[in-house]
Amino acid sequence: MKQIFFLILFVISLGANAQSKLDYAQYNNLTEVEGTPYVIASIEERGKMAIIKTNSLLFVNSETGETTEVDFSESPNVPRFEQIKIDSLNINLILVSARTVDLDEKKGIDWNDPIQIIILSTDGKERTQLTDDKLYVRNWVVNKEAGTIVVSGYYDTNNNGKYDKTDKAEIAIYDLKTFKLISRI
Repeated sequence: MKQIFFLILFVISLGANAQSKLDYAQYNNLTEVEGTPYVIASIEERGKMAIIKTNSLLFVNSETGETTEVDFSESPNVPRFEQIKIDSLNINLILVSARTVDLDEKKGIDWNDPIQIIILSTDGKERTQLTDDKLYVRNWVVNKEAGTIVVSGYYDTNNNGKYDKTDKAEIAIYDLKTFKLISRI
């Protein structure tokens, strides 16, 4: 009886280990980084039954094949990214919006945590978080004439995880050359 029990236990553990070997990565959203040899791909890791995580970007140098992976912690979604290229101001960067902070401390980052604005270099090697961890970013727009980004959002002042009357709304203006805060309204 003990031999049958150990045989069954062995078969179950063998099957459980075999499951992890079925995980694979998929590259999506291939995007050219204008004015550079780089292409950006979002990385989606999949298992047999579901998507495991979608929180990384891969910067690929299409001339050399060199890659740089930028991980966004335990973000529950694919980071949204766009290139900001303003030739007259010598600005060429990647603007990313992603959830990277578990502000409510409820077992990891989820959809209730704030979105941050992060600036990456066009090769993915340099990273600067523009907005404060506690600012729940709602919208943003880039002003190409001024070389600034205007961000609107709110601070959850009562820490209840939702927007209500007691929370402080804010508009912040950042310089895209220095990544410094210019003004808060």
